[in-house]
Order: sequence, then C-alpha cells, then structure tokens
Amino acid sequence: MIRMLMLALALPVSASSWAAPRRDTVLLREFIYQRAPYPQSHASTIVQTRDGALAAAWFGGTHERSPDVEIWFARRDAKGWETPRSVASGIQPDGTRLPTWNPVLFQDPAGPLHLYYKLGPSPQSWWGMVVTFPDGGRSWSKPQRLPEGMLGPIKNKPVVLRSGAWLAPSSTEDGSTWEWKLHFERSEDSGRSWTQTAPVPVDPEARFDAIQPSILFLPGGRLEAIARSRQGALVATQSADDGKSWGKLFAVDLPNPNSGTDAVTLKDGRQLIVYNHAAQQPDTPGKGRRYPLNIAISRDGVHWRPALTLETEPLPEGYAYPAVIQSADGLVHITYTWNRQRIRHVVVDPARLPG
Repeated sequence: MIRMLMLALALPVSASSWAAPRRDTVLLREFIYQRAPYPQSHASTIVQTRDGALAAAWFGGTHERSPDVEIWFARRDAKGWETPRSVASGIQPDGTRLPTWNPVLFQDPAGPLHLYYKLGPSPQSWWGMVVTFPDGGRSWSKPQRLPEGMLGPIKNKPVVLRSGAWLAPSSTEDGSTWEWKLHFERSEDSGRSWTQTAPVPVDPEARFDAIQPSILFLPGGRLEAIARSRQGALVATQSADDGKSWGKLFAVDLPNPNSGTDAVTLKDGRQLIVYNHAAQQPDTPGKGRRYPLNIAISRDGVHWRPALTLETEPLPEGYAYPAVIQSADGLVHITYTWNRQRIRHVVVDPARLPG
C-alpha cells in the first residue's frame, strides 16, 4: 500500500502542466560521430576540460556485455568533434577480453582529466578502472585499477565539495539477491586514495531498489542524490554532513521506467535533471520504454516541473543514459544514447527554460 502510494506520486503529469519553453532554448543538436567501427554505443559522459574544450566518452562494440566493447573518447573544439579514439579495452594479460562499461569523465579543477570506467563480465562482478589525460584528452595513461572494493562513479560525474574533497556517486547490483543499493566514494587527496560510505538506508515499508545516482547541491549546505529505481519513480536521499552519511530513500514526483538519468545544480541555484518521462508498471523488473527524453527543473530537488522535451519519436531503443553539465559560459550540455547506434550532443540555454 505505501509503495503504491509513493509510486502514484511519479505518474506522468498531464500535458497542461508542461510549460512552454522559448523556441530558441535548444541552441545545438548534433551527433558526435556519423559512422563508427562498431554497431552499438551507449552510456556517454561529457565534461569541459581546463583548456575550455568539451570532451565526451562512451562504450562501443558489438553489443552491451560483448568482450569487444571498448571505451571511446572524443574532444570538441571550435571546428567540431574530433574523430573518436579507443582509449581503453578489456584485453587481459593472457589475451582474453572482458567488456568495458559506463565511462565517467571528471576534470580535476587543478590537475588532469580523469576517465573512470568499469571492467568485468557483468555489473554484478565488475571493478573500477581509471585513465588520466595529462593534456585534456590528447594523450592518456595506461589504465589503472582502483583500490580493492572501489567501483568509482558508477554512471554519473563526481562533484567537488566545499572542503575540496571529491565525492563520487556509486551503486551496486547484487547478483544473488538482485538488490540495488546506493553508496558514495570519497577522496580527500585528488583521487590518490578513496574511502566508501555505508549503503544508503532503505525504508522497509517503502522499499526502493536504486542505482546510478547524481549529486546535487541544496540550500543550507545539504546534498541530494537522485537516482534510478525499479519501482517506477525517481528516488532521492539527502545528506547534511557533506556526504558522509545519507538519509532513507524517498520518491520524488517524476516517473522512471527503470532507465538512467543525470542531474546538475545550475549556477543560479536551480536543479536540472534529464530523464525519460515514462511510466513503468509497479514491481516490473524489466525496462520500460526510453522515450520521450525530457528536462525538468526544481528548486528543492523534491518537487520538479517539466521544462523541455528533447526527443519524442518512438525509436526501438529510445534515448537513454543522459549525461549533463553546465559549462563555464552558463550553457547546459547534454549527451545521450540515440537508439543504441550513436551519441547525440545537445546544447540548451537554461535561462530560457521555464521555472
């Protein structure tokens, strides 16, 4: 009963509640590449480098979980996106291969660009890896495994806290119980060492299985992590101690068809999320449809107002796994999987979004 009540909060809103953005809100819509030496791509990430360029990464191969899946990377300058390059594969010392997964780019404010990703046969048994780019993406280091037990940011970008510490949003998918749990990994020394928080507590009366959180900054110094769930709603947890401990998960008023999202705190204090505004039947373990793709805006991270529809065409594989940042000029950059075939890049002016 309680779970059903919570899920009811996340049912799609009526068309009349959608605010109308200005026509010039979307400034650019492009594909990062037109052709690739692999049939499928997924799980993109985007960052602005210290030299002002944009950089993106994703995994590409025959299909998700295939041993030939590698991490691909491209920079964008004034001339457009460079030809993507493979920067990490799953080739092992004995010549066998494992799939790579979910790259996450993170720019050290005072150091190199970092690329975190996962390596292993499945999300239940993968481990964390990292590659560094000393020059913003023109060259890169040999991949290194993260310390034992550390997965790194599981899908979405780390944040830099007021103290200067890095906080990476992470999660686990248990292979025996099929439980999904959120946790966070913290570095006080610019990524040289990491510690891990306890799993986010779950209310036994309104249980949510959640993964792939994004971290937001709330008024008063609080943090919020908003995440995908298997219960038909986006869910959130909050922290009052700089991410060292977190409260119980609760539903926010947006639906989730068991699909990845990403969110960012804008410079004007608003919260922005990119997500699939589609419902899923309660207790259905499979994925719902991944279209349309939308932006919503919030002041408090709990009450959200749909602000813009990015994609509506019902493609077979939809539009999935968005990543979002705000660049130094104030514009919002979004990348996402387009029908599992290409990665799309969209630029939005947040000043023109309602809310």
